[in-house]
Amino acid sequence: MDKMVEVEGLSKTYGTTIAVDNLSFSVDKGEIFGMVGPNGAGKTTTMECLEGLRKPDRGFIRTLGVDPQQDSKFIKSRTGMQLQQSNLPERMKVWEALDLYSSFYAKPADWRDLLSQLGLEEKRNTAFSKLSGGQKQRLFIAMALLPDPDLIFLDELTTGLDPQARHAIWDLIRSVQSKGKTILLTTHFMEEAERLCDRVAILDHGQLVAMDTPSALVHSLGKEERIVFRTQNALPMAFEKAFSGTTRVEKQGETIIIHGNSDHSPLVVEVVNQLASQGIQFQDLHTEQATLEDVFLKLTGRQMRD
Repeated sequence: MDKMVEVEGLSKTYGTTIAVDNLSFSVDKGEIFGMVGPNGAGKTTTMECLEGLRKPDRGFIRTLGVDPQQDSKFIKSRTGMQLQQSNLPERMKVWEALDLYSSFYAKPADWRDLLSQLGLEEKRNTAFSKLSGGQKQRLFIAMALLPDPDLIFLDELTTGLDPQARHAIWDLIRSVQSKGKTILLTTHFMEEAERLCDRVAILDHGQLVAMDTPSALVHSLGKEERIVFRTQNALPMAFEKAFSGTTRVEKQGETIIIHGNSDHSPLVVEVVNQLASQGIQFQDLHTEQATLEDVFLKLTGRQMRD
């Protein structure tokens, strides 16, 4: 089976709210596929329809080749699910949770091996309430891997985690993929999608805005770059005029951001020359390349919203 997920014309509404609007995409075997966008973009609703947890109003859906509404038992036995809102009894120990949930499957993976693989061996006798945020997420991933699934759903996996824990989870997801698993994840962290995903679908207000590899989406912006520096003085009009053509000057307090295109001479050289010739004192000058968040901003006309 080359296509682990197939979606055509998926739509779902709640009263007058359109959560998913005529959405179509597919997920290939062995890839990490990300649905990204702000909260309320329709990511979780789409995932829940694929898992068989919600019934779509319209559209064609196949998860592992079957209708998730008609073959829910098969879906539960061959997929792993980490839901956006997950919890366990506070006093339940790590090993107890894994032992209990493994009993739900006919041929579960060995939860003892998962303890070791996910770095939870030292926490096996720790109560759920005593785990850190990152440890809880690793436990939920372990539980999602218990059925030895072909396809794993991860919904907003690193929300609320500190940067160190987030990066540890990213490493873990890559190791899961290396074992031949297919992963479909949702996130509103564009950096997460850029680091992890083989392909990305950008959603906004339930609609598909763009879909491609992260690098191709960023490349679609052209050779756009940003020069960022700080200055405590007001910029002279002559400086802003020097970049009034195809370049945009943005001010955020003492921080100046110059957006431009590096097709010709490097933008950083032009900026430094202007700063020097006009005697402008500056600090912390550096360049930034375009990111997925820039793609989102260009396509939707606004920044990511929480």
